[in-house]
Amino acid sequence: MAAGIAGAVVAALLLLYPARAAAAAAVGEGRRLHTLFSVECGDYFDWQAVGLLHSLRKARQPGGVTRLVSCAEDQLPSYRGLRIGHTLQVPSFSRHPRTGDWYPAINKPAGVVHWLKHSPEADNVDWVVILDADQIIRGPIIPWELGAEKGKPFAAYYGYLKGCDNILAQLHTAHPEFCDKVGGILAMHIDDLRALAPLWLSKTEEVRQDKSHWSTNITGDIYGMGWISEMYGYSFGAAEVGLRHKINDDIMIYPGYTPRPGIEPLILHYGLPFKVGNWSFSKLEHHEDGIIYDCNRLFDPPPFPREVEMMESDPNIKRGLFLSIECINTLNEGLLLHHASAGCPKPQWSKYLSFLKSRRFSELTKPKYWKGEQVDSIMTMQHVALSKANNEYPKIHTLFSTECSSYFDWQTVGLMHSFRLSGQPGNITRLLSCTDEDLKNYKGHDLAPTHYVPSMSRHPLTGDWYPAINKPAAVLHWLNHVQTDAEFLVILDADMIMRGPITPWEYGAKRGHPVSTPYEYLIGCDNILAKIHTRNPSACDKVGGVIIMHIDDLRRFALLWLHKSEEVRADKAHYATNITGDIYNSGWISEMYGYSFAAAEINLRHIIRRDIMIYPGYVPLPRAKYRVFHYGLRFGVGNWSFDKADWRNADVVNTCWAKFPEPPDPATITKQDLDARERDFLSIECGRALNKALYLHHKRRNCPRLDTISSTSKKTDQVSASNKIVSVAQKSRSISRGNIESMDEGRLKTVKRTAASVQPLHRSRRLARSSRMWIIAVWALSIVVFLLVISMFFTEQRRNASRSRVSRSLKAHV
Repeated sequence: MAAGIAGAVVAALLLLYPARAAAAAAVGEGRRLHTLFSVECGDYFDWQAVGLLHSLRKARQPGGVTRLVSCAEDQLPSYRGLRIGHTLQVPSFSRHPRTGDWYPAINKPAGVVHWLKHSPEADNVDWVVILDADQIIRGPIIPWELGAEKGKPFAAYYGYLKGCDNILAQLHTAHPEFCDKVGGILAMHIDDLRALAPLWLSKTEEVRQDKSHWSTNITGDIYGMGWISEMYGYSFGAAEVGLRHKINDDIMIYPGYTPRPGIEPLILHYGLPFKVGNWSFSKLEHHEDGIIYDCNRLFDPPPFPREVEMMESDPNIKRGLFLSIECINTLNEGLLLHHASAGCPKPQWSKYLSFLKSRRFSELTKPKYWKGEQVDSIMTMQHVALSKANNEYPKIHTLFSTECSSYFDWQTVGLMHSFRLSGQPGNITRLLSCTDEDLKNYKGHDLAPTHYVPSMSRHPLTGDWYPAINKPAAVLHWLNHVQTDAEFLVILDADMIMRGPITPWEYGAKRGHPVSTPYEYLIGCDNILAKIHTRNPSACDKVGGVIIMHIDDLRRFALLWLHKSEEVRADKAHYATNITGDIYNSGWISEMYGYSFAAAEINLRHIIRRDIMIYPGYVPLPRAKYRVFHYGLRFGVGNWSFDKADWRNADVVNTCWAKFPEPPDPATITKQDLDARERDFLSIECGRALNKALYLHHKRRNCPRLDTISSTSKKTDQVSASNKIVSVAQKSRSISRGNIESMDEGRLKTVKRTAASVQPLHRSRRLARSSRMWIIAVWALSIVVFLLVISMFFTEQRRNASRSRVSRSLKAHV
């Protein structure tokens, strides 16, 4: 007896020693591994967690495993699954605390961020594997054996993330060329995860808010509902921090798919419905299934292996079917063991339970091991590397300021459309200044990636009504509330159309030397106004419109910009045109002086470029390649003209197919003066760009089709009648420059009535054309029927005559 005990102790020590030695070796080699997966409080995720945890144990996954459970406080009292595996409770982000958006998938990056900040495990780990709950693991997933390196995570290929190849990546990451279509399994070094996780979360929020790009043709999301925003958040976040994945398309497979010959996948991801013969399984059918709490209840058993053998003769397709039944059998095995651990009575014998406990099943589901020699041959790198010069370019972010109104909405549509076409690097953010009351009724949340800002149109201290102050206030708010890795900021106005990229390296911007465009009418830089409002009047630059500034300069400058704007605005004694250059004598350009005086105060000396921006209607400089139209003033060509102020209260964004009067065809411009011709061409280009932006906006909004639209050029003619009406209404207006803010109520009704008439107008035309077509069709049919009747009549007459002749001949013979 003693000898037996001693032998057992020795055997235990012999078993323990290698394990401890291996653990010590792993620590020494920096190979401490931990596995994470994210779930929410509820039966749906509980049965998935039981299956995944069981498969990880069966696969002999090394290291610890943590389930990140996202629970809202009102869910916790009734939640039954806190004891499923090793669990870290995470605050729920399903309902976004700021936007109110319901998006449970965001809990995955939010849970990882929380684990990194609050779990002691994160401080004792070198490598992390991140899985989804709806997976069955067939063998150990060891990052270094898969080829993962620091800076080069390993991941599975998600080919449907087509947003990596289009405008979505260009909008949401400064490095779209680094965007990897990956997901499902992520294996990376802990340092990479620490760098990535906050951006994974913020990019997920950013993509989720970009509703204008949720469509299937942009994202690949079959529902077109932004559901895969978290996946893009990961890819865009990884691109931002420069992680280049080692991508593999064989380690993971969806049950129902057939693996490539010779490939043994390690992960079964049952995210889609699958079937074997007449049996099928879909996880969505068990969304509220408390199966883990119902003793000895399992999912419907799939066919037995010998039945599968008889179903299919192709050996590779047969392997796919075996993977499908292995997935559900392993899930059921996990449920069976969970029920036993929960104290459920022993289940009644059945053929299926006998199979799950058999040596045959154990042999079929023993751990599979990744063949290291396959990694390099299967790995795919789907990127085109940047040149060294491109890698050295600093990151850029573009900002523009608006308010909650239809006036700024159509400007936003125009600017966003042009931004997408311009090739501008980096992301863009709309700074939307709204009162709480305006925000309740606002409809344009999806027009641009947006940062919401409290409105300062009515000054909280003085009560002064001055909406222009929202621009510096919004920039300051963004700096204080948003973390950015951009080195340079490009600040634009909403009433602009971009024609090309605006970059610091092209125009020479650097720290201490922003780039901007000339505003010569700011004469206050030369007189008493500058001497009163800045200690360094000699440094006052007459600039505005487009600003390219280093982030460090902007952080020093933004607060002064706001304060100086307030200061100049309060100085009513110097509102006069001969002092400020403001033709309205109203202090309307105080914000512009606030900018110039604040820059002078900290001695920012601008590089002034005249070739970046032009007002439509101005004669361009020779050979200038303007990057921005600033349509802040009335401009026109012949009898056509456009003034943004005429459309201050017209809701052309939410009225289907509404647009502005169409500018003339460039082919009609026959002026001999080359400067005048070039001026008119630019004016036409700006007007057309606005209408094109509106057309695409209405198309994205799924406005009812106009049947008469057959080409882009015809699209512009569809609302010609309404444009003529609007044009007449505009010509009848007599809006004085000094009072453009108070649009006459009658004119407002005219514009709204015109916009609303677009669809009925075309509907009546369609009906008229349709009626004419029906009349023609009826006449044509009548003629055909008439001819057919005549033909039949004469045919019958000929037959009767023939019969008569035959009859007479027969009588003669008789």
